[in-house]
Amino acid sequence: MRLIPLSLLLALLPAVTTAQTAHRLHLEGDWQAKAGEEIRHIMVRTDSSAQFGDQVARWRVVADSLWLTLGDGVWQVYGMKLEGERLTLAGGDLDKPVTLRRVGPATPRPDSVVIPPPPPPTDRAWD
Repeated sequence: MRLIPLSLLLALLPAVTTAQTAHRLHLEGDWQAKAGEEIRHIMVRTDSSAQFGDQVARWRVVADSLWLTLGDGVWQVYGMKLEGERLTLAGGDLDKPVTLRRVGPATPRPDSVVIPPPPPPTDRAWD
């Protein structure tokens, strides 16, 4: 089992909405997370990629959960709640909930940035 460190998780978390029944999810954007004294920006794109610097993850929304993979063959799963432009994630390898704030639109993904392949939908990382 591979755990994503909190600092990396904060760098990769996209926002998701729990009201996903009748409309397309609006996940893309430039999201901001505070990690100690640092402000981190996470770019979330509609192509299922999330990027912080050179780190790239693939994301999925399943019901009220956010699934992330770094291409290591497993999905990390977190509970989520979206309220306006704020996303709160909890569970998984987090000691306490983490909140992100959308601060702008997403930029296009450069061709040089490769999205990791998705693991099978049933392969999950467990505590």
